[in-house]
Amino acid sequence: MSDLFGLVFPFFGLIFLGYFCGWLVKLPEAGLAWLTFFIIYVALPALFYRIVAQTPFEELANPAFILAAVLSTATAAAVALGVGLWFRGGNVGEAAIATAVGAYANVGYMGPGLSLAALGLGAATPAALIFACDSLLFFTLVPLLMATRGRGESLPATLLLIARRVFTHPFNIATLLGVLAAAFHFHEPDAVARMLDFLKNAAAPCALFTLGVTVALRPLRRIPIELVPLLALKLVGQPAIALLALSLVGSVSRGWSPAWAQTMLLMAALPPALNCFVLARQYHTYVEEASTAVLIGTVCSVFTVTAMLYLLRAGLIPLDLLQ
Repeated sequence: MSDLFGLVFPFFGLIFLGYFCGWLVKLPEAGLAWLTFFIIYVALPALFYRIVAQTPFEELANPAFILAAVLSTATAAAVALGVGLWFRGGNVGEAAIATAVGAYANVGYMGPGLSLAALGLGAATPAALIFACDSLLFFTLVPLLMATRGRGESLPATLLLIARRVFTHPFNIATLLGVLAAAFHFHEPDAVARMLDFLKNAAAPCALFTLGVTVALRPLRRIPIELVPLLALKLVGQPAIALLALSLVGSVSRGWSPAWAQTMLLMAALPPALNCFVLARQYHTYVEEASTAVLIGTVCSVFTVTAMLYLLRAGLIPLDLLQ
């Protein structure tokens, strides 16, 4: 419990510090523009690249586990997209961010640290795989959905726009470069590596602080009703979907060690990723709702993630439902 508190408290602390500063100092929101650019185009890509590049490629090449991870997250995303479209009156842009809220777990900031602390070094590789799969999925899916919003373009123009946004998104580029670096055992010069570490370490504090400031400057008058099913899906439904995906894929493959299955269940139980808020800010869509969802989901996850950790450690969750 002390390890869990030590990991979660800084996450909460930076959000509430940003909230307090935004409430106390009434600076215009336009002042966040360069900080947002730094987060999206510099710091977060450095974080994604370093996490993936530092994982041995031989361990990253696990098709069965990748299939289970993608199947789990994609199923949850399909449900979340349906919820978003239903409650937002068919608004594809808002539903795209709602999809991330309901299915994109906080696998970047909380995932690796919490998994390693709770499950040991055996969680490092599956955590990196889940991170890479989720990042590529959502930073492909969300731009694709955003590009399909009705604007009267021809089909070729729309497809070209989707391809350009998908393949030029800084998060996708960083993740793919990380995979290539791991595959070819590329090591940056020491000076470059230190700079990347500086940027990687700045990503979470800047993004969390910005989230808190945004919540303070643009508070919601009410909580949108769709956040209830979306957060229930994220915190409770997605772990159940992950367990089913592990069982289905594991039954036709060699399976995997208990640490890998436990890591996937724990990562699925994490609250909505801060990147939901980052994406909302990038597209200027669903910003207040996304920031509120991340904040409320993170608070609720103190109880749900703690429960998941207890169940995993006590061996009360069968890691293969088909055995």
